[in-house]
Amino acid sequence: MMRDLRARWRKLLLALLALIVLPYVLIILYAPSFVHPISTLMLRDLVLLRGYDRQWVPFEDISKNLVQSVMMSEDGQFCTHDGVDWVQMRSVVNEALEGESTRGASTIPMQTSKNLFLWNGRSFVRKAMELPLALVADFVWSKQRMMEIYLNVAEWGPGIYGAEAAAQHHFGVSASKLTRRQSALLAVSLPNPFERNAGKPGSGLRRLAGVIERRAGRSGDYIKCLYE
Repeated sequence: MMRDLRARWRKLLLALLALIVLPYVLIILYAPSFVHPISTLMLRDLVLLRGYDRQWVPFEDISKNLVQSVMMSEDGQFCTHDGVDWVQMRSVVNEALEGESTRGASTIPMQTSKNLFLWNGRSFVRKAMELPLALVADFVWSKQRMMEIYLNVAEWGPGIYGAEAAAQHHFGVSASKLTRRQSALLAVSLPNPFERNAGKPGSGLRRLAGVIERRAGRSGDYIKCLYE
């Protein structure tokens, strides 16, 4: 009886170990440009028989306007950090320890890792899993590949994933034709695409988009790792 119990525990531990190791294996498998990963949310939609709209487009076919806007809205130090913005992370930890409300410190590698391998929702467990995944992904993938994957798995509405589907759904154009204003609206809707509709923005969303549009126009030095 004890032998059977130990065998079951051993199998359970091996299964847990496999689940922990699998994302790191997938990071390596996702490195080639011909591989088009899907996110855990897309898998959820498939399991629930909802379906989804995602049309993969290579990095060079995504408007530079969108790349600039997303970077300046989500992760201005994308080109300089190693997957985690430790300065921002330290500030958030200090705020949490002091009992203050914290702001987000997720980088694009962290968000990409979460989208591909983890789940939505705020928890320390998920964040603890997210950090090493982001560091490994940033080490294995080029910055351009990272941005390509992120912009092809990001959610921009119910069942709307990736820049191409978002551009066509919200503005009736391809991802390569997005204007600065359209790109800024998509960028500022990313934190909550269910309440922030890029195609039908309210005054608050338009105001935020104006800020990001101005930042994107001055982002030359920030995006050198993607276009040099």
